[in-house]
Amino acid sequence: MEIRLDDLSGRQVQDLLAAHLAGMQENSPPESVYALDLSGLLAPDVSVWTAWDSEELMGIGALKQLSSSTGEIKSMRTDPRHLRKGVGLALLDHVIALARERGYRRLSLETGSGAEFEPALTLYRKRGFANGEPFGDYKPTDFNQFLHLDM
Repeated sequence: MEIRLDDLSGRQVQDLLAAHLAGMQENSPPESVYALDLSGLLAPDVSVWTAWDSEELMGIGALKQLSSSTGEIKSMRTDPRHLRKGVGLALLDHVIALARERGYRRLSLETGSGAEFEPALTLYRKRGFANGEPFGDYKPTDFNQFLHLDM
């Protein structure tokens, strides 16, 4: 598996991002969908990495800079053909390592609740993320959860 910084111009990447956004909309109340679309991921404060097996896209993950000391994990998604191959963990470890290189003291993320979100929650907790308070412009609801990793 090779992890690359991505410019989001490839069709495979755009298709996986569209599937990610559709999945978030399908499994979340409308007011609780915070997944970034392509234009949001192209913002200058967002870096996106993709995982590849040769020319086949395996997954995607992004890091948004919130301040000089904090970042937010965005758009983590493994292609369904590559589930349970360690893609999500590899991307998460990559994002955490880069956050440390940037000098971040905290990484945060917002996600949902329910069966569709349990695999992601398990992954994040495996790396030390813990539930905590809302951050940024997020509004707490009965559906969303906020996880943080103090670095």
